[in-house]
Amino acid sequence: MIVIVLAFFRRIATWAVLAALSAALHLFGINVHLPHVTFGWPWSATTTNTLVGPLVLQKIEGIDKPALGAANFDFDFTHKVTKNIGFLPCWYSATFHAVARASATVDLNPGSAWWKSSTGHYQLRVLSQPTGSTAGRVAITMALPLPQLPQSVHDVSIDNTLSQPIASNHSWTYPGVACGAIIQPQFSQSVLYAQAQTEAFTQATTLPSVTKPLIAAAEKEAATIIRNNFIVPTLGALNYNVTSFTIRWVPSTG
Repeated sequence: MIVIVLAFFRRIATWAVLAALSAALHLFGINVHLPHVTFGWPWSATTTNTLVGPLVLQKIEGIDKPALGAANFDFDFTHKVTKNIGFLPCWYSATFHAVARASATVDLNPGSAWWKSSTGHYQLRVLSQPTGSTAGRVAITMALPLPQLPQSVHDVSIDNTLSQPIASNHSWTYPGVACGAIIQPQFSQSVLYAQAQTEAFTQATTLPSVTKPLIAAAEKEAATIIRNNFIVPTLGALNYNVTSFTIRWVPSTG
């Protein structure tokens, strides 16, 4: 931070040193041609043009939380129990409608190596500099790692308030004395939840109709966070507007 402050004010410091040196030499009657440096505040056109990019990148590198793009989806699943008695086929099954929620994750700051200039993952172009009351304009292009889909069943959840049984079936011998004595159709909630969660995880990682909305939600959330919370406020303080902001999604190098 100290380095940035010094860089920000280096023009003022240089101007002050040269002015003081010139005055001292003039006092002793020494005429020496010193470099000409005009006074300028750190937000003047020349300094802003060179420092606005690093300042914005510094803000981005300060992001410490990922972006989460959540989506709801529903599906049907069947739970079945089988307890045959000898040659008698005994089974009971019930089909349930479940509502699940999952999130895809975007790493907003993959590390300092990700932002090295040689990678091309961050480019800020000053299209115009501030003049009077007119704000300057910048265009930013970034690259971020592709959103990461859920990594385990614990990354998805089932909404029990919206999930419910929709159908049941059983072997022809079920209600009778034989099968009816050993099969209990009242399934444990923990068993049903675990099965529904496993099915939801499979869909959230393999089924395009679920994965595509998850990825789209994560990308949208990442773009909103970076633009509105970090880039726009930083540039606004320097009297710049963002006229173009683009994020490319590339495989992670980690």
